[in-house]
Amino acid sequence: MTSGTMPAVVVRAQAVRGEWNEVGVETVAIPALDAARALVQVEACSVNRADLLQRRGLYPPPPGASEVLGLDFAGFVVEAPDGRALKAGDRVFGIVAGGGYGRYVAVPVEHLVKIPENLSFVEAAAAAEVFFTAWFNLFAEAGMKAGDTVLVHGGASGVGTAAIQLCSSAGARAIITAGSDEKVRRAIDLGAYAGINYKSRDFADPVMELTGGGGVDIILDCIGAAYLSRHLDVLHTRGRLVLIGLMGGGSGQINLVPLLTKRLKIIGSVLRSQSPEEKAQITRGFITSVLPLLESGRVRPVIDRIFPVSEVEEAHRYMRAGEHFGKIVLTWKSF
Repeated sequence: MTSGTMPAVVVRAQAVRGEWNEVGVETVAIPALDAARALVQVEACSVNRADLLQRRGLYPPPPGASEVLGLDFAGFVVEAPDGRALKAGDRVFGIVAGGGYGRYVAVPVEHLVKIPENLSFVEAAAAAEVFFTAWFNLFAEAGMKAGDTVLVHGGASGVGTAAIQLCSSAGARAIITAGSDEKVRRAIDLGAYAGINYKSRDFADPVMELTGGGGVDIILDCIGAAYLSRHLDVLHTRGRLVLIGLMGGGSGQINLVPLLTKRLKIIGSVLRSQSPEEKAQITRGFITSVLPLLESGRVRPVIDRIFPVSEVEEAHRYMRAGEHFGKIVLTWKSF
C-alpha cells in the first residue's frame, strides 16, 4: 500500500508569488512510510487560510513537508507500524505540515488522535486544526485560566469559534470581533461574552468599556501590525498578546512604553513549523485537555459548508469572500 499513486490537490504550476495560482486534483505518489508513521486514508479535511496563502506562493511548506495542500485531516488507518497502539481501521484525525488534501497521508503515530464516537469524519476534520490552534495558544502559550478575559479577533472563523468555546469551558470570558452584526450575534450564541462589529466601530474603546477600563488579559491575534499599538493599550497589566497571523501586515511601529510599564508579553506562535517532538508533546496535551470536551459535547466543531474535493476551487473562493461562520470542509465522499 505504500507504493502507487493517489489523487491530491496541488498547485498546478510553479507558484507565482502573490498570484491566485491554479489548484486542482492531480495524481501524485502515495507518501512513503517509515517505522514511526502510519498511513491514513483521508475522508475529509478542512480549508484553512494558510492554504490560500500557500497557493499564492506566500506560505510554502517547511523543509521536508509535503507540497500537497492541507494542514489537517480525518480518516482511518490503512497501515500502522508494528508495536504501536493503532491498527488498520482505527478512525483518526490530526494536523500536518502539508498533505491533508491528499487521499492518503503519512503521519507520525504520536501525532494521531482517535476520533470520538460522537464525531463524523467531517466533524473531526472541522475540529482538528482549529481546536489544536486555539487550545495551544490560549493555554500552553498564554496560560489562560478561569476568570481571564480574552480578546479573540476573527470570532466567526474556525479558530475563533473554537476559542470561544474553550474560553467558556475554562471559565474565561471571550470578547470577539467579527465583520457583521449577524456574526457577532452567532458568536454570542456560541458562548462569547460580548462581540464588536469591527466594520462599524473600532474595537479598542468597546473593549475598555466592557472591562471597566481594566483591559483584557489575553489577545488571540490573527491581524498583526494594523492592530499592534491598540493591542498594547487594551491589555491589562501582565497581559499576553499571542500573534498567530498577519492578515493586517507584518511590519509596524509601536510605543514601547506600555510594553514596559504594564510588563506585557508578545508571543509569536506557529504550529506548522514545529518539530516532530514538539508536535507529539502538543498532541498529548490536546488528547488530555481537549479530546474529553469533544467527546462529551461540551465543545463542538462549527461547520459552515461542505464541498467535495473536486470543488476545491469554489471552496477557496468561498473562504476568500469571508462570509462563512466556522469551518469549510472538503470531503472525498462524493469525489
